[in-house]
Amino acid sequence: MFEQTFKNIDDVFWKEAGCTTELDYTEQTSWMLFLKYLDDLEQEKAMQAELEGKAYQYIIDAPHRWSAWAAPKTPQGEFDHNNALTGDDLIAYVNGELFPYLNGFKQRASGPDTIEYKIGEIFGEIKNKFTSGYSLRDALEYIDQLRFRSQQEKHELSHLYEAKIKNMGNAGRNGGEYYTPRPLIRAMIQVIKPRIGEKIYDGACGSAGFLCEAYDYLRQGDLTTSQLKTLQTETFYGKEKKSLAYVIAIMNMILHGIEAPNIVHTNTLAENLSDIQEKDRYDVILANPPFGGKERKEVQQNFPIKTGETAFLFLQHFIKNLKAGGRAAVVIKNTFLSNADNASRALRQELLESCNLHTILDCPGGTFLGAGVKTVVLFFEKGAPTRKIWYYQLDPGRSLGKTNPLNDDDLKEFVELQASFAESEKSWAVKFDEIDPQTFDLSVKNPNKAEPYAKLKIDFVWLNAAHPVDADDSQ
Repeated sequence: MFEQTFKNIDDVFWKEAGCTTELDYTEQTSWMLFLKYLDDLEQEKAMQAELEGKAYQYIIDAPHRWSAWAAPKTPQGEFDHNNALTGDDLIAYVNGELFPYLNGFKQRASGPDTIEYKIGEIFGEIKNKFTSGYSLRDALEYIDQLRFRSQQEKHELSHLYEAKIKNMGNAGRNGGEYYTPRPLIRAMIQVIKPRIGEKIYDGACGSAGFLCEAYDYLRQGDLTTSQLKTLQTETFYGKEKKSLAYVIAIMNMILHGIEAPNIVHTNTLAENLSDIQEKDRYDVILANPPFGGKERKEVQQNFPIKTGETAFLFLQHFIKNLKAGGRAAVVIKNTFLSNADNASRALRQELLESCNLHTILDCPGGTFLGAGVKTVVLFFEKGAPTRKIWYYQLDPGRSLGKTNPLNDDDLKEFVELQASFAESEKSWAVKFDEIDPQTFDLSVKNPNKAEPYAKLKIDFVWLNAAHPVDADDSQ
C-alpha cells in the first residue's frame, strides 16, 4: 500500500544535497512522519469529540498544523498548490517559525510523560537538513499520502519504518548500535515471557526495537480496555542518550501503537546507582547496550565496580534496576565471559552471586552486521545466586551477513530446548561448583562438540588402522 511512497521519498533524499546518508534519510523522514501522524491523530480525536457533542482542544495551533503549511487542500479536498509554501519560503518557514514553535512545547508541557513534552523534545534535538525548498515540498507531498487511521495502515508503516532503521544500521560503522536483529529480540522475549502488568525497561533503547517487539508480543489476543490502557501508559520504559536514536525510538513506538512513549532523552549512566529506590525498579529488562565505548571518570564514580567499558557499566545498572524476582536478557560482547581484568572478574562475581544467571546464548559472528565483535546473551533472574548455567551455542549452519541474516527459524531450537534446559550437541550445563572461584571464567566451551582438529585426528587414526602404511609405501 505505502511501499512505493517510501521509495519515492528516498528518491527525493537522493537528489537533496543536505541529506547524504541513510542516517539523514531516516532522521528527516522521522520528523515529517511524526507531524503527519500527529495531524491524523488530532483529526481523529476532533471527529470523535464532535460526535459526542464536545469541543476538541487541539495540541498544535491552526497556523502550524500539517494541513495549513505542509498539505493545504482545496474545498474539494485536492492538494492546493496555489497556497502551498515552496522554495526558499518553505525553508524559511520551517527553520524560522515551525521548529522554534514546536521546540517551545517542552517548556509549555505539564510533564515529561505528555505528548506535548515529546513534541518539544523531538524538535529541540532534530534539525531540518533540507536545503532545497522544492525537494522538501516533494517529500511533504509524498508523506501526505501516508495514513495512520487503521491498524492495518499503522502495521504496514511500522514495517516500512523498521526497514529504514535496518538499512540505517547496516550503513553505519557500527550496525548493532542502531539495529538489533528482530529474530534475536523475539527469541529473548519468548524466553523471558513478559506479562501484562509488568514494567519493561531498556536503558539503552536505541531505536526501541526491544520495547516494540515486547509490545507486539503482549498485544496478541483479545485484551480488555484496562489491559490496553496498561500497555499504553504503564508498561514500556526506555532511556536513550543519542538525539537521533531518541527521535527514531519515539516514532517507532508511535507507529507500533503507543501514542505517548515513556522514552527519556538522557545519559542513563549519569544516574548514581545508590540513588535507585524500590519504586524505580522494573520487572523485566531487555537490552543491547553499546559496547566498545569509554565513559569518563566522573561517570564511573556512579558505580561500585569502576570501569571505562560502557557495556559493563550498563550491566551494573541493569542488575541494580531489577526488582527481586525480576528477569533480564542482555546482549553483551563475548569477551565479558573471560576478560582477566579486575573489573570484569568482579562484575562476573557480582552477577553470579546476586542473580541466577541461568542461560547464556552464544551468538555466531555476523549476528550483528557491522559490529565486528562476537556477542552472547545473558539471561538472569535477580534475588537468588547462580547454581547452574545452561549454555546454547547457536549455529545456523551458514555464514551470516547482509544478504543472509539471522531468521526466526535459526533460533527455534534454542527457545524450545531452553524451556527445559535440555542438553544436546549445541547445549550443555555448567554447575556453579565447576566455575573457577578465582577468575569466575564463564567462557563458552562446548563439551558435546569435537573441535575440528580433534575430528581430523580421529579420522587419521581410523584411516591408519583400516589401511596400514607399509614401510616401502611411505616414500
